[in-house]
Amino acid sequence: MNTRQKGNKGEEKAVEYLLDKGYKIICQNYQSRKGEIDCIAEADDGTLVFIEVKAGLNPSMGHPFHRINRDKQRKIIIMAKMYLKEHSITDKPCRFDAIAIVNNEVEHLKNAFIN
Repeated sequence: MNTRQKGNKGEEKAVEYLLDKGYKIICQNYQSRKGEIDCIAEADDGTLVFIEVKAGLNPSMGHPFHRINRDKQRKIIIMAKMYLKEHSITDKPCRFDAIAIVNNEVEHLKNAFIN
């Protein structure tokens, strides 16, 4: 299985998890030439959640959450702003979450970083 296939499988598992937790999936793989957001969902309280999904555990790279560095966060923030502008969303609470898939288990970190 190549890296993209592993990523897709991880994203599928993350979406399954989010649906089980009551989230409404708005969009998957929102992208432009500036980057990509793996998943955009709405929490049960109406918060719009921009989610980065990282799968696998490579001992040399550490926990998947460690791969969401400041540069990656900046790209996700830029993409989130583009999404909000494109959809004329101005008054909805938003947050950035991260989901790691490690040994087929889901770890969900809410408010993983802030704008």
